[in-house]
Amino acid sequence: MLITAKSVGAEGSLVMAKILLLNGPNLNLLGTREPNHYGTNSLNNIAKSLATKAIKAGHNLTHLQSNAEHTLLDEIQAAPGKKVSLIIINPGAFTHTSIALRDAIIAVNIPFIEVHLSNIASREVFRQKSYFSDIAIGVVSGFGSLSYHMAMYAALEELRRTEI
Repeated sequence: MLITAKSVGAEGSLVMAKILLLNGPNLNLLGTREPNHYGTNSLNNIAKSLATKAIKAGHNLTHLQSNAEHTLLDEIQAAPGKKVSLIIINPGAFTHTSIALRDAIIAVNIPFIEVHLSNIASREVFRQKSYFSDIAIGVVSGFGSLSYHMAMYAALEELRRTEI
């Protein structure tokens, strides 16, 4: 699923920054998959809400969810050419396994925020290691769908602070 929201800022100015929201495997099942860990809000609803927040701030949000690692890699690698200013990513299960996604994020040198619905530090041992946290500008986890909204708030503040 690819969702793009474009906007004109409050004063009629052009979009100031492009934010890329990436979601990894199985996150398309949000709302029905293990609601005790992940909540009942669908990914589509979360992405639409974040797009609205981006628009209100005068920015553009593009969202992609994929179960395929290579699709996420391609989107990360294309991000500089699309002039993406910041990435918000929930790598899903790739959090604990994907050196390839880590390397791609390092290679494009775009600041990013890692987000998780559940608190991965309190989950099974194999879920507690993230290949992304040490290179992220920040990590938000454990607050269900609110984690995404907190990450968006942090992204907007980071964009404001760096005047992108």
